[in-house]
Amino acid sequence: MLENYPIKQIVVKECFPALAEIPSPPKRLFIRGNLPLKDFILLTVVGSRKISPYGKEAIRKIISGLKGYPIIIVSGLALGVDSVAHEEALSTGIPTIAIPGSGLDESVIYPRTHLNLAKRIIEAGGCLLSEFDPNEKAAIWTFPKRNRIMAGISKATLVIEAEKPSGTLITSKLATDFGRDVFAVPGSIFSKNSEGPHMLIKLGATPIENSEDVLEALGFDISKKDNLPAGRQVLLELSDEEKTLLAILATPKSRDEIICELNWEISKVSEILTLLEIKGLIRESVGKIFLV
Repeated sequence: MLENYPIKQIVVKECFPALAEIPSPPKRLFIRGNLPLKDFILLTVVGSRKISPYGKEAIRKIISGLKGYPIIIVSGLALGVDSVAHEEALSTGIPTIAIPGSGLDESVIYPRTHLNLAKRIIEAGGCLLSEFDPNEKAAIWTFPKRNRIMAGISKATLVIEAEKPSGTLITSKLATDFGRDVFAVPGSIFSKNSEGPHMLIKLGATPIENSEDVLEALGFDISKKDNLPAGRQVLLELSDEEKTLLAILATPKSRDEIICELNWEISKVSEILTLLEIKGLIRESVGKIFLV
């Protein structure tokens, strides 16, 4: 299922400089899929595996409202909040990154029920990331290590439903320790899933009731639509194939390299490159295709 997307090793400092600055950063990262577009803000979304209907609706309301802004949703591919966040990002057309608590070989991806979700994340132009050897199985110790990457890789962590104690609160504490912002969605006072977010808000986390709260907390002026970097305003109007091609250009490539990596027909690549150039998203110089 994932064999068409080879596992590659990347340099943390070059690809995710903010992550390289945390205490005990990962010495290496493995990736399946495409590196995120430059100039995009990474937002980690975490929460309970026992997600409630309220939690699902909160995720849908908040993430769908981020459409049109240069934001990438990061989560852990787990059951509950993680998978719902990935699914909502996919359905909305927002790039998403999954960081499982295992290696990236298909035989060990965890949980097994989310193999297809992992594939769809990559097909949509996102990626899977892990610091573990490709064949490393998920274990009790792998999840805290994974959580520090989710906290360190993003500008902010958004908590939607979490009991006390929980792995979600470990992630939010790490985010605070790393100097990242922490957001929390308040919930019912009668739900144990609200204990974590309410505690975080008391400790200074930004309360989030809608997508506008997230955007303002991330520094966007929601009264304007020019928040996107030059040329990015049309991202949401792109076809899936245009998004896929655009995503691999995080590193400039020649036409031959693009054709080889995507395994598409030459005519198809040329047509899509022309469309992206017309839309002002790429430029060609000295035999290489660059993002604008």
